[in-house]
Amino acid sequence: MNRLNEFSGIAHWLPRLSLAAIFLYHAFPKVVMTGAVSQMMGMPAAMVFMLGLVEIVGSLFILWGGFGPDWATRAGGILFSIVMVGAIFMVHWQHGWNSINMGTGNEGRGMEFQVLILAVSLLFVFKGNALNTGVSGEVEG
Repeated sequence: MNRLNEFSGIAHWLPRLSLAAIFLYHAFPKVVMTGAVSQMMGMPAAMVFMLGLVEIVGSLFILWGGFGPDWATRAGGILFSIVMVGAIFMVHWQHGWNSINMGTGNEGRGMEFQVLILAVSLLFVFKGNALNTGVSGEVEG
């Protein structure tokens, strides 16, 4: 187990990189193909474009926070949390929990994945760069 503890100071990069990748993947179509995404989502184009920008900025904050300021980590977590609360209540809530579509008829639109993203985002909001700690408890980097 001590061998695993050697990596605890860099483990915060796992959720950081995952969140950034998820949000960037979903942000770029909103910014680059705003009209088409707006039609698909049934939202005004300006709102879709702004949502894409918020997702990009949140991703940059989460990544930047890994190297530096605690406020950047927390700001990224706040931006992601706001986006996910909106996604859960505007889109996914009505389809229930299951997003795997194992015969429930919700076509995989449940909220389990979004709730997990919200939980990880809130972890960054509440813990900030305290997640960057090693075994000693001191913040690294």
